[in-house]
Amino acid sequence: MAVLPEGVGLDVTLHHVEKPTRTFLIDWSSKQVSGMDEGLPAMRQAVEIILQNERFRWQIYSSDFGSELENLVGEERDYIESELPRRIEDAFSGDSRILTVENFVFTEKIPGELSCSFDVKTVYGTLTEEVSV
Repeated sequence: MAVLPEGVGLDVTLHHVEKPTRTFLIDWSSKQVSGMDEGLPAMRQAVEIILQNERFRWQIYSSDFGSELENLVGEERDYIESELPRRIEDAFSGDSRILTVENFVFTEKIPGELSCSFDVKTVYGTLTEEVSV
């Protein structure tokens, strides 16, 4: 007597299929959809959206989406410089298209506001991003 239906066994091979990155592009100045794109432009938008959305704030996103940067505001500079890279890497850890985050450079363009620029290496190329706390 067979336990599994005929033709079903444990020797089935699973194939991983990459999902396309084709997405609607947002024109941030007009706050309207400005077309569609894929590849590096779509990744740039994904990176921006991850950085702009605070984790756990919006129920529409899962708990592993977004960043945790807001509570760094007002902290000591040394603490921010040590913690910010870890939090940015953690924010991108859920996206398999992002390979690494590196080259963190901290500057204080405005007194009391620390800016950090960094490179995001993706499967489509490298982006340079900046956040301020």
